[in-house]
Amino acid sequence: MSHITAIKKQAPANSLVWLVTGCSSGFGLEFYLNIKARGDYIIATARDLSNPNMTHCIQVSLTEENVSVYQLDVTASQESLNGIIAEAIKIYGRIDVLVNNAGYVALGGWEDMGYDGFVRQFETNVFGLLKVTNAVLPHMRERRSGTLVFMGSLSGWQGNEFCGAYAGSKFAVEGMVEALQKEVEQFGIRTLLFEPGRFRANLLSPSPVVAHVSKIDDYKEAWEMTLRSYADVDSKRRGDPAKAVEIIMDVVREETFYRYIEEGDVPYAFTNAKYGPMKLRLPLGQDAFDTIKTKCDLTLKVLDVWERLITSTDHNDVRHSDIEVSSEESST
Repeated sequence: MSHITAIKKQAPANSLVWLVTGCSSGFGLEFYLNIKARGDYIIATARDLSNPNMTHCIQVSLTEENVSVYQLDVTASQESLNGIIAEAIKIYGRIDVLVNNAGYVALGGWEDMGYDGFVRQFETNVFGLLKVTNAVLPHMRERRSGTLVFMGSLSGWQGNEFCGAYAGSKFAVEGMVEALQKEVEQFGIRTLLFEPGRFRANLLSPSPVVAHVSKIDDYKEAWEMTLRSYADVDSKRRGDPAKAVEIIMDVVREETFYRYIEEGDVPYAFTNAKYGPMKLRLPLGQDAFDTIKTKCDLTLKVLDVWERLITSTDHNDVRHSDIEVSSEESST
């Protein structure tokens, strides 16, 4: 049963209206707290509104104008989600920012998860955000304005054992969102993809994780070690989701980052000419920085070492000078 806190007065032009999926815990809950604290307007959604955090949000929405709550399951049909988003737009008269945050982690090997396990992972992490975004896009295109935020992952850069389905879903999102940005920027719609590393976001708590226990003897020892390592590391993750969400909101709102850099300890804006504007991707976390840099360095080394072999496959009548490479394709 869906819940809507009633249509409220239109949000003022100097505030943003956010619709966030997966608000019951982790990054989604931090978005709710941060948006509310900054005085913007939030439509907080979740699949299960009986969650204690969502019950609290519902109570707050009854007395505070800038908080509304709606039940939204990203695995619902496109027709159903179109209707839900249409009703959500009526609450404040618009949606300025969509945050695609809902998702979960499926752990398990290729052989143990099989086709059905991979499909279930993609239904939420890939096709869920596809459907929600497609439900919102006509509204943003009509207004020629809006921001689409996608919560990617370090797993969209690196796959790890027994995490193939989750990594695959995040790799898919990387390519899909990169294409989407090029499709919708002509309408004044911004597309932002954030790639958090390992954060203490309860992503591996019993609710957002599905573990496919290995029944194949050859994998059992490695599987059990992997499962133990995930359980041990969750509470030791260095990333603070509250700090990550602060940065994301700064980027969306195009506000100054009050973080300090070495050159004089002066606050800098993400539009600072020295650093350039954020165009699409932004990794978050020291581990994300280290892992992505290492992979990029290794990739560049492979290209350097194997350049002659890699570039030897063209037809003999093709001149290298005839090949054009768009610099925009590598923009991040």
